[in-house]
Amino acid sequence: MAQVWAFFLLALFSFSSYVSRLFLCSRNGEGSFLCALAPPEVPSIVSDSITPMAPKWGDIVWGHSVSTDLVNWIILEPAIEPDAPGDIKGCWSGSATVISGGQSVIMYTGGDVENHQVQNIALPKNRSDPYLREWTKACNNPVLQPVGPGMNPGEFRDPTTGWIGPDGLWRISIGAEVNGYSAALLYKSEDFLNWSRVDHPLYSSSASTMWECLDFFAVLPGSNGGLDLSAAIPKGAKHVLKVSVDQCDKYMIGVYDLERDAFMPDTVLDDRRLLPRIDYGNYYASKSFFDSKNRRRIIWGWTNESDSSSDDVAKGWADFELTSIDDADSFDPSWLLDPEKHCREAGASVHGGIGPFGLVILASSDMEEHTVVHFRVYKSQKEYMILMCSDIRRSSLRQGLYTPAYGGFFEFDLEKERKISLRTLIDRSAVESFGGGGRVCIIARVYPVAIVDDGKAQMYAFNNGSTTVRVPQLRAWSMMKAQVNLKKG
Repeated sequence: MAQVWAFFLLALFSFSSYVSRLFLCSRNGEGSFLCALAPPEVPSIVSDSITPMAPKWGDIVWGHSVSTDLVNWIILEPAIEPDAPGDIKGCWSGSATVISGGQSVIMYTGGDVENHQVQNIALPKNRSDPYLREWTKACNNPVLQPVGPGMNPGEFRDPTTGWIGPDGLWRISIGAEVNGYSAALLYKSEDFLNWSRVDHPLYSSSASTMWECLDFFAVLPGSNGGLDLSAAIPKGAKHVLKVSVDQCDKYMIGVYDLERDAFMPDTVLDDRRLLPRIDYGNYYASKSFFDSKNRRRIIWGWTNESDSSSDDVAKGWADFELTSIDDADSFDPSWLLDPEKHCREAGASVHGGIGPFGLVILASSDMEEHTVVHFRVYKSQKEYMILMCSDIRRSSLRQGLYTPAYGGFFEFDLEKERKISLRTLIDRSAVESFGGGGRVCIIARVYPVAIVDDGKAQMYAFNNGSTTVRVPQLRAWSMMKAQVNLKKG
C-alpha cells in the first residue's frame, strides 16, 4: 500500500487448468495492484483491495475475482473485510503462499485501532471449495507488529510471498522504515503462524526512507524460464529484490547469501534514481509469481486510472533496422537521472543523428490526437545507449488528464545487431511497449477522443533522424474482447 497512491493488493496463485482467483485491495477506491503466488496444484488466486461504499479512506476490503486463464474474470463476494482489532482500519496489501499439504495462507497488512500497520493471517474456511470463497482469520492475529528500536509503526507493510530456506524454515520479508532508512525486514517461522524477526534485514539502504510492495525472487541469466525460490537454486542464478519507491517499481540484481540469510546486490547505487525499473511508464506495486506448470515467472503490475473500457483492439511488433551507426549523437550520463525530462526536450519532432524513429499510434485523421513511441540512439564512451520514449502529451483532446512523456535508457550492442525491436500492445485506454526485446518496458494510460467518437485510429511509422532506418518487419494482430468482473451466477 502506498501512502500517496490509491491501490489494491493482489494475492495471486499461479494458474493452470485450475481456477485462478484475484483478490483486490485498494486505497481511496482509485485503483488496484497485485501481490502473491501459489503453484498450480491448487486453485490460483489473485486479490485486490477495494473501498466498496465510497472512494474515500476507510472500509478497505479484499475483493475477489476468479478466472481460468487470467484474462476473463468473474467477480465474487469480498474475501477479507475489516472486522478485527488487527485490521479494523482496513485490510491492505499482502501475499499468498501455499504451504505443506496444499494449504493456502494469506498474510496481509492491516491498520489497527492506533493506526499502526500490523500483519495478519487468513486461511480458507473450506479447502474443498474450488473458488475458496470464504476465509477465516487466525486467532493469534496480528501475528507481527512494528516493535523494535527505530521502527516507524506507520511504515511497516506488504509482506512478500513466503519461501523455504535450507534449514526448512519459512521466510518472508516486509518493507519498513527503521531509523529513517529503508529496510526489507526478514522473518522466520516453522508453521507460518508464529514468526520471529531475524536480527538483520534481508537488505537495507540509506538512499530512501521506505520501500513498499517488496518482491524477492530468483532468475537464471540467459534463460527464459522461471525459478521457484523454495526449490534448489541452480548454479549461476541471481536474485532480484524489487521495491516500490518514488511512484515506480525499481529493482536490484545480486546474490542471496544463504549462510548470512542476506541479499547482496552486485552494484550498490547511492542515488536511487539510477536503479533500473520494471517499467518506465505508469506502473506500480508489481508482484511476480512462479507458474510451476509452464516453468516461468509472471509479473503483474498496477497502472492507475480506469476511465475507459479495456477491451483490446490491436497489438503489433515491428523491427527497425539501422543502415549506419556513424551519426549517433553523443550521450550525456546525466540524462540517466531523469530520462522523462530528456524525452520531453528531445521529442519526436526534434531531429537528431539516429532518430527519433518509431511509431505514431492511436492517431486521429487530422493528427490532433496521437501517441508516439520512439527511439533515439546515442554513443557513449564504451557502448551505444538507446533512449525509448512513450510520449502521450498529445494523446487526447480531453482536458485534465495526466499526459507526460515517459522514457528509459538501455544499452545495445549495435556493432553486432542493427535491428531494434518494438512490441506495442494497444487497447482503448492503455499502450504498453517493449523495446529492444524487453530491455525497457513502458505502460501508459491514454484516452483518445477519436476512438470514442468514430472508433477509428491511424498508425504510422516515422523517422526524423538523418540516418536512414528501414522497417524490415511490421506485423499487427487483432485481439478478442476480455470479459472482466462478470457476476457469478
